[in-house]
Amino acid sequence: MESLKGKVAYITGGSKGIGFGIAKKLVDAGMKVAISGRTLKTVKKAAEYLEINENVLALASDVTKIEDEQTAISTIIEKWGKVDVVLANAGVGHFAPIDQMSSDDWNAMINTNLNGVFHTLKASVEALKKSKGYYITLASLAGANFFANGAGYNATKFGVVGFTQAAMLDLRQYDVKVSTIMPGSVSTEFAGNSPSDKDAWKIQPEDIGELVLDLLKMHPRTLPSKIEVRPTRPDKK
Repeated sequence: MESLKGKVAYITGGSKGIGFGIAKKLVDAGMKVAISGRTLKTVKKAAEYLEINENVLALASDVTKIEDEQTAISTIIEKWGKVDVVLANAGVGHFAPIDQMSSDDWNAMINTNLNGVFHTLKASVEALKKSKGYYITLASLAGANFFANGAGYNATKFGVVGFTQAAMLDLRQYDVKVSTIMPGSVSTEFAGNSPSDKDAWKIQPEDIGELVLDLLKMHPRTLPSKIEVRPTRPDKK
């Protein structure tokens, strides 16, 4: 996928954070980009910051509902005729000792972080086969490194990594590329953080966008299927 101009991408959770950072880079590269989130008003506002033209599409979709994702993909194909790149980015995090974690928080993470990536792929896989496209999940270093208070989040991100790697083996026979990106600390609103100068040491959302561009520009014969990325140096406390 060496030439990106005119390619069509779909990003879940694209109204802020990593998803928005990726969307900005793809729009700047000449791609047509659809972003989704649960609230259309919020997604439309984010789309206005990207570019107010026919290259940006705002969609309301709850990834916990496969019907929403199917509708999102159908809308994209109706508008632009195809889907070349799908980024399953939507995610939530709730952190507590396992004996204090509520069932609601556990289920919210399973339904969004794990079921969501399946719904997004299931809804888009036939379109990606047609375009010989690329499916990318945004996992986390928490998908390889467990930590206290993270049982639920770890479970989902370990699951995302395993799911994506198995899907890669299933889909490469159709010339569909599949990768998972596993970031460490990123300056976003995740888990109640408010990005500020104190986050300067962290990965920035646009850095993940650059990484996605690198993946899309790579020669089709080469597939970085699992990418760990972390801040160059930890915060000095």
